[in-house]
Amino acid sequence: MSRVEQSTKLDLERIIFIGRTFEEYLDMFLLSKEDLEGKKILDCPSGACSFTAVGNSLGLDVTACDIAYYHSGEDLRRKGLQDIEHAMNHMIKAKSNYKWDYFEDIEGLREHRLRALKDCANHMVKSSDRYVPVTLPSLPFVDEAFDVLLSAHFLFMYADRLDYEFHLKTINELLRVTKEEIRIFPLVDLEGQRYEYLDKIKGYLAKKGCTVEETKVPYEFQKNANSMLIIKKE
Repeated sequence: MSRVEQSTKLDLERIIFIGRTFEEYLDMFLLSKEDLEGKKILDCPSGACSFTAVGNSLGLDVTACDIAYYHSGEDLRRKGLQDIEHAMNHMIKAKSNYKWDYFEDIEGLREHRLRALKDCANHMVKSSDRYVPVTLPSLPFVDEAFDVLLSAHFLFMYADRLDYEFHLKTINELLRVTKEEIRIFPLVDLEGQRYEYLDKIKGYLAKKGCTVEETKVPYEFQKNANSMLIIKKE
């Protein structure tokens, strides 16, 4: 997923443009295509993920938003190719921090990442209205614009650079634009440790009247990153 600080939203070099495939999303969020039919869905932030591209090709109603989309699709395609190769080189050194049953090996991982980037970049050219530039914690959508919101590999993961206040403001904004349900994956930081303030966040959401649940999922690449948070609005 892409990640930058608010003041650098136009600095492409500080954006990491890597994404997951549609199939990974279904596993990360414990969903089926049938679960999402008839729903308006937001992927936030979506980076180079192919969930929006493939989802819409299958008849789903998916919108993607990310700070990366302030840049052109072609610039992002080039940046994505660079970032994938950089990530693969890193994986060689950090291979023991990951589980390899899903991808089998680094070549399998590279294939998934390249496929996600290709599908995303091609769809951005054909359906640019589905890719909305945003700078969290603010979103340019009306209240309850979406039924379901999915948020992967951003909140909680970067606890070392995004403070509790940022997490709280962002979650409040996600709640504002969502009518039914938010799913956030994973619940650990980059070191594989459970987010320090997760219970505090859960308590805050419960006081707002939300139903909050931690759920194991059949997807674990980074070790210990195998749970999501389901937030249901009453």
